[in-house]
Order: sequence, then structure tokens, then C-alpha cells
Amino acid sequence: MANAVGLLAGYALDRLLGDPRRWHPVAGFGQAAGALERRLYRPDRTAGTAFTVLAVGGPVLLGAVAAAATRHRPVTRAVLVAAGTWSVLGGRTLRHEATVMGRTLRDGDLPAARLRLGNLCGRDPSTLGESELARATVESVAENTSDAVVAPLLWGAVAGLPGLLGYRAANTLDAMVGHRSPRYARFGTPAARLDDALNLVPSRLTGLLTIAVAPVAHGDRQRAWQVWLRDRNDHPSPNAGQCEAAMAGALGVRLGGRNVYFGRSEVRPFLGDGPRPEARHLKRAARISGAVGLAAVGLAAAYPVTLGRLIGAVGRRGLTAVTGTRGLAAGAGTRGLVGRRGLTAVTGVRGLAGGVDAGVGVRRGNGR
Repeated sequence: MANAVGLLAGYALDRLLGDPRRWHPVAGFGQAAGALERRLYRPDRTAGTAFTVLAVGGPVLLGAVAAAATRHRPVTRAVLVAAGTWSVLGGRTLRHEATVMGRTLRDGDLPAARLRLGNLCGRDPSTLGESELARATVESVAENTSDAVVAPLLWGAVAGLPGLLGYRAANTLDAMVGHRSPRYARFGTPAARLDDALNLVPSRLTGLLTIAVAPVAHGDRQRAWQVWLRDRNDHPSPNAGQCEAAMAGALGVRLGGRNVYFGRSEVRPFLGDGPRPEARHLKRAARISGAVGLAAVGLAAAYPVTLGRLIGAVGRRGLTAVTGTRGLAAGAGTRGLVGRRGLTAVTGVRGLAGGVDAGVGVRRGNGR
């Protein structure tokens, strides 16, 4: 219950206040990770693996210790989860940038729009016109609705504070070193692969939620569903296509094409049918992103007190049946108590101790 309340409160803070203007924890983590990279960097995957393990393991351990320390202090736990959720979400900022970009394009101020694109993605905006700027914005909103909203909430629901902090650390590393460049071609691979793995479920959930809420932006659920089924696996990223195809279908536009970055270009398959995005589509994309976030926080808050509790109970009963020792499953004996507390201290997830309840840059594979 404390985790559920914390997720709701943290989401509300992001919805009302957005990202902290100063002393943002994610920015601080990025600076620390940059310092660690300078000490560990070598152009090979072994060094990249060590860097990823240390940079992600630190926040996970911090979250686990905090979760263990507040195990019997639900109010403190809820406050910590709320603060953690607020610090890792970016939904309000994402929607704000899309809305401002739409307004700037409607005013015909292309130089200002090109300057703003860097807040959303890493493409070279110097030669982009209205349609390409709008397309880049829609694609960024679609993908980052998963990365900056749905995925943190999902991992917070499943794994509490360690899940929140660990996911954001992995996603930040991917933005820092997970792109294809001479420096990070091998060093950044472990971070990119970890981010891909952590986003497999959230990206697909984002696609399904986008389809479900399409009518809030005058979209057609049936068309969004058909486009998602047809095009979602055409994207080179295992996750970005799930979100972008659903958004393309919901808006009735065609995404994909040639993306120009600083020093390289990529050609992406087309996703969706219809015209290329325009300024008028950006407000609708932001509205869909907001509706997806509301649906996701509802699911995330419900999980710890519904399915998560059920899975934990089933796991404890299964362990009891296998061992025949009630104390081992319930933690009544000394070994069970110590083992459960030790596992909770490592994971920060009470349900896991009972059985099974553990449950914006140019990036490798998606090229935002």
C-alpha cells in the first residue's frame, strides 16, 4: 500500500510541477556516471559491462537499503517512493515540449523550432522543415511516453524503490553511451542491451494503452490497432516501433523516413498511413501521452495491492508445498526470518522474499 500511495503521489507531483528546475537528481546521476566513465573507459564490452553494473547497481543498492530501512514505516516508505517517482518521471516536460513545438511551428518560426528540437531528440535540425520537425516530435513523444512515464511506473510497481532508481539509471546510461559512434560502438553495448531488456514489456504496454486512449485525441482505435499489428516490428529497435506504430495509427499519420544526425544518417521504414505529421498533430500527440500516463499510473498503483499481493501469496504457498516447512515459507523460524530480511535488503521487494513478487539522446537501435 505504501508503494501504491507513493507512486500516485509522485505522479501527481510530476503532473503538477514537472521536472525540478535545479538540482535534478537524474542530472546529478548523469554527472556521476560521466566521471565513472572517464575512469573505466576502454573501447571494449568488458569495460562497458563493468561500467553498466557499477552505474546501475549503485542506485539499485541505494533503493534496496532505503526500502529495507522503511519496511515497517509505511509513511516514510510512501514519501520516499513519491520522491523517487517524481524524480524519474518526465511526462509533464515531454508534453510541454510537444505543445510549445506545435505552437512555434504554427507561428512559422522555423529557427526557434529547430533550436527546441534538441530538447526532444538528437537529430540535426539545421535543414528540417515543418513536416520533419513535427515528425521528429511525434516520434519522440511516442517513444518517451514509454521511457519517461510508463516504464518507470511499471518498474516502480513491480520492484519499488530499487525498480524506480535502477530503471532510470539504465535508461540514462543508454542515452549517454548507448548510441552507435566510434567511441561507444562496443563500450556502450551493455548499457543499450540492458535498456532494451527493461523496456520490452513497458513499450508494448505503451502501444496497447495508446490504442486504448486514442479517442481522447479524436483517434480511431481500430485503425491504431491495425497499424500497430502491421508495422510495430518493422522498426530496427525492438521497442520504439511498438510505441511509434500505435501513435501513427492513433493520429492517422505516417512516421519514419530518413533521420539525419550529426555526422550520419539512417533510413527508417514507414509506420502508419496517411499524411506526414504537421503542427496540428503535436497537441493531439501530447494529449494521448497524458492519457497513457494516467492509465499507466492507475495500473501501477493497483498492482502492489492486487496482482502483486496474489502472486506473493501463491509463491509462499508453493514454497510451503515444496519444502513442507511452514516456517521456511512464512519466515517463522530464525533462518526463514533472516533469509527473508536479507533478501528484502538486497532487492527492496517484500513480495520477492515470499516467493515471486519481484517482479533524451540518440540511442542504439532507435536513433531518437
